[in-house]
Amino acid sequence: MTAEVDPLLVVVLGPTASGKTALSIQLAERFAGEIVSCDSVAVYRGMEIGTAKPSREERARVPHHLIDIYELDEHSTAGDYARRARKAIAAITARGHLPIVTGGTGLYLRALLEGLFSGPQRSEELRERLKRSSERHRAGWLHDVLGRLDAAAAERIHANDVPKLIRAIEVSVAARRPMTEAWKDGREPLRGYRILRIGLEPERQALYARINERAKKMFDEGLGVDLVEETRRLIARYGEQPRALDSLGYRQARAVLCGTMTREEAIAAAQQGHRNYAKRQQTWFRREPAVHWLTGFGDDAAIAAEAEELVEQALDDTNHHDSGQLKAGV
Repeated sequence: MTAEVDPLLVVVLGPTASGKTALSIQLAERFAGEIVSCDSVAVYRGMEIGTAKPSREERARVPHHLIDIYELDEHSTAGDYARRARKAIAAITARGHLPIVTGGTGLYLRALLEGLFSGPQRSEELRERLKRSSERHRAGWLHDVLGRLDAAAAERIHANDVPKLIRAIEVSVAARRPMTEAWKDGREPLRGYRILRIGLEPERQALYARINERAKKMFDEGLGVDLVEETRRLIARYGEQPRALDSLGYRQARAVLCGTMTREEAIAAAQQGHRNYAKRQQTWFRREPAVHWLTGFGDDAAIAAEAEELVEQALDDTNHHDSGQLKAGV
């Protein structure tokens, strides 16, 4: 007896501003799909401008999942995301629709597809010691410490990302081995789906030009509520403690509100930060297996046509398999 073929799951990945949203919406409309967002900041309500979420109009065109599911003062982890995303994908498949995961948060995508290891519990004592030591030493000290404990993890975590550095050190110390080795244990990968990964890889200078323009528009007062005003409203409601307010764009908007940056300086810093982030995303996604890389932006008609052909071929494989079973009397 021929085994039943697994349903298709499409993943659209790539750096910020590469056109993932436009492509995923086009694919969803073409193939009766529903979109599962894979963005660590888009999960928060009220963060609209700095996250470049799909617009209300775009979300009305096709169903979107895992956007605006937390208040800003709630805490979301990669594990939380993976559990919710897997439930959403299963429900979409049960409805006979095509699940399309799209976004640029590499850790969340890894948690969804590969699973996460069951790491040690937080040690507040160790975390406080690391924070105090970091304040006494020069910038980059935590990154150097992690580099000695787990060089592979240090390559993936930015030197200024203090929360991730502390967690990686914490895990390495508690597990008595590098965190990247511990990652390999106890994972539960997503099963029961054929995964089609479609990657967007625009030419670098064109991507950077688009990133610069997008970052500039976020701070444009002429558009109505700009990023600085949105940040002011969020701080008035939630205070300055939520970690999401330290994400790109919002960090620079806070500096404008505090008077430590002019609007022009904040724009330049946000542009540079997003360019650096895009470079890290490209490095991360290059490690993803079996990606069909498309050289261009997702909102380009030729690129969209290539992506549609890939999805159509994957769906045809399913249909041919099913028809073969019927002919064989399965």
